Amino acid sequence: MTRLSVAIRPPSRVCDVLRRLPREPASRVNWSAPGQWLVTLRPLGHVPEHVTGPLVDVLAAELAGAGPVRCVLGPVTRRIGGQWLGAPVAGLDELADVVFAATEPLVPVTHPQPFQADVVLARGRVPAALAGQPVAAEWTAGTVELLADRSAPGRPRFDQLAAFPLA
Repeated sequence: MTRLSVAIRPPSRVCDVLRRLPREPASRVNWSAPGQWLVTLRPLGHVPEHVTGPLVDVLAAELAGAGPVRCVLGPVTRRIGGQWLGAPVAGLDELADVVFAATEPLVPVTHPQPFQADVVLARGRVPAALAGQPVAAEWTAGTVELLADRSAPGRPRFDQLAAFPLA
């Protein structure tokens, strides 16, 4: 089983904006490395290998007619559930709805929650004081990816299993 997600990677100029945010040391807070900066449309969790092919097929079919999506980062960082610090990304609700609808028959949603698009900047026990930093950028997302998380402590690694162009 591999932990999979459907996500969009922000372009390097957006990552440059994120790099400029303060990263103050805080007890029990782990700051994300740039290689971990993704906008997850749907976390799929641990998925058996035999489901990967059907996931690729269904995502390719559903995203075939989708066009590029305008993404807006900001306006300020926010604390998510006390465990994450994120930079919100607007503009992805409809695309996330398509991804959830397409993948749910193969990977049921086990933890329903409202969709929130964020670039996760930190994990752990994130104090409320870390949130509220101004952040702003815009880009057009032209590709959705199916990613396998093969990270190890201190070594983020997300392998692209498939890419779906948004024509």
